[in-house]
Order: sequence, then C-alpha cells, then structure tokens
Amino acid sequence: MIAVGLMSGTSLDGIDAALVRIEPRGRAYALDLLRFATMPFAPDLRGALMAALPPQRGSVEAVAELHRSLGSALASAATAIAAGEAVDYAASHGQTLWHDGERSVTLQVGDPFAVREALSASVCYDFRSADCAAGGHGAPLIPYVDELLFADDAEDRVAVNLGGIANVTLLPKAGATAAFDTGPGNMLLDAFVHERTVGATSFDEDGSFAAAGRADAELLGAMLADEYFALPAPKTTGRERFGAHFLGRHAQRLSRLGLEDGSATLTELTAVTLADAIVRTGFARARVLIGGGGARNATLLRRIAERLPEARVETTDAMGIPADAKEAIGFAVLGYETLRGRAANLPAATGAARAVPLGAIAPLDLPRLLRRVDSECTANASS
Repeated sequence: MIAVGLMSGTSLDGIDAALVRIEPRGRAYALDLLRFATMPFAPDLRGALMAALPPQRGSVEAVAELHRSLGSALASAATAIAAGEAVDYAASHGQTLWHDGERSVTLQVGDPFAVREALSASVCYDFRSADCAAGGHGAPLIPYVDELLFADDAEDRVAVNLGGIANVTLLPKAGATAAFDTGPGNMLLDAFVHERTVGATSFDEDGSFAAAGRADAELLGAMLADEYFALPAPKTTGRERFGAHFLGRHAQRLSRLGLEDGSATLTELTAVTLADAIVRTGFARARVLIGGGGARNATLLRRIAERLPEARVETTDAMGIPADAKEAIGFAVLGYETLRGRAANLPAATGAARAVPLGAIAPLDLPRLLRRVDSECTANASS
C-alpha cells in the first residue's frame, strides 16, 4: 500500500512529507521510503502560526483561518510528494496549537478534507484526542512506532527524537516500553539563532555556531533549575513551557553572550537533559538511535555521545529510517493502525488509563480501502 505521512512539529520549520510503501508483517511493518521532503512554510503562514502559539493568544477567527490555510499547505505538500503516484491513504498530524498534557487537553489544526480532495484518498488525522479522552497526555505517540520498528530482544535500545522538543523511547530487551519528553530539543536554539541573526537564519546549521562557542555554566545551571526536568515520567511538554518566553526569563544572562556562546549553552541544555534522562532510567549502555531534524546537528550529537560514553550513539539511518523522515514515516504507520482499528498508544508513555485506537478518518471509498487493509493483514499475519 502507498501512503503519505505528513508532520508539522514544534520547530515550525515546515511540513515533513513522506511517501511510503507500507505492508504489515505480523505485528510490525515492512517500510520502503519512496520520497521525502520538508516543505518550508510560506512566511505569512509561519507568521500566522507564531501569532497564534503560546505565549500569544489567538482568536477563534484566527484558529479557523489557520485550520483552512494550513490544510491547503498540507494538501500542497501531499500532492508534491506523491508526484502523480496513486496514494491509498494519507496520515496527517497537523500542527499543535495548544497542548496541556497534564489536563489531557490538546488541539491540532490543518483541515484533513483539503488533503483528501487533493489526493483523492482517505485521510487519517487527529491522532492525539483519543488518548486524551482515555485520560492520557495525548503525547508522545511515536514511541508506539519506535517499539514496532526498533525493539530488539538482544539489546537495550533508546529511540530519541530531536524535534522542537526532545523525547526518548526506552526499549528494553526484556520488559515494557516507556517514553517521555526530556525537555527542549531544537526549539530554544532555533529561536535564539533567529533572534540574534535578525532572521538571516533560523537554525544552527550542522551546529557550527555552537562548535565555535563555549557553554556558560551559570546560565546553564539556571536553566536546568526548571521544575520540568525533575518531574517523574510519564510527562510531556511543548512550546507552552519551552517557547520564547523561557528565553525571556533568562534574557539578562543570555544578553551577555555572543551568538556562538549562546548557541553552545542552549545546545548543552538539550544534551544534558537528554543524556541525564537516559542515564537515570538505566539505559547508559544502550544503543541510542537518534531521529528528527536535530540529528543533523553534528555538535549536538557529539555532545550527547560525550555524555553517554558507554552507549552506542547513532542516527536512525543505521536502521534504514532516515532521521529527517522518521516522524512523517511514523504517522504513516499510525494511519495504518487507525485503519486496522488497533490500539496505538502506549499508556506507560502517555499516562492513559488504557490502550485505545487513535485517529479519525476523512473517508473516500473507505469500504474498499478497509477491505484491502484486511486482505493485507490476513495475508501477512504470520510473517
């Protein structure tokens, strides 16, 4: 089956779109990434998103307009990555406008029916609400996919996603999977670089700024004092806690640092909190598989590896899953799970009372699609 996975995360760098050939293999899947691209947001759309995200307070009208305009952008990304190839279904995460995991409140926008009309295919969407209805945080969701694709009974593994927020999936060789957000990934560094370069660049490419700088111990210690880092799992976070207002609270110390030293300090914040979480949970000697846009930041990866000297640290490319495409691929898998009606959350990760099927469907010839899903699953049940 051919699927399109669409993801727009907290880093707000654009829409990740993956065209995937996906087939069930027993409980897991065989995957072949056919095409992948990140389509940057148009400046006006990115500006509208920033105006609606915390700490800003957008109006109902603004949210409705964003739902429509982001839906159009998702539809354009989907048709571009499909490039004329017939698609069986799409799975769209949309863009999170608000998330309060502890209160089981979440909202993603991006009209799935615009994607359906563009692709002439059913679209799975709204993946977080079902987990919230079951008392969960609605996040993280990709750990379920991590378990399907990366778990191994011969070694302990940790799947890391370095997006705007960093999270870990703990995959013991014997035992239950667990997952949680460790804190900021790229979000704070991106915001700092964008501000200091007056918009000339919005991220530290390859970690070159951080590599030329030196972390400020005083500022790093002040940031590490945030209460989130001491909270027990399961826990999730986002822009509500680690947005630009977090940098604002440390503006006085940060203003004394140049671009390079500030970048080095924020890079170290991500490396420290991620590595410490891995060590505290007993996975200091595990194989650590890193995905997400931050996996292309060589300085960040080096600092993580240096703080985990007994671990084997590498990107998910080593497992055949390109780091940049991991989340878009993950939502394509979650879309297939929606069509199967299988529970696809991990209560140990989200805090939900029970495992539940995720997602809603914008249907187009849905009976035919479900018959095909059933046929594929039956044929490959013992693979």
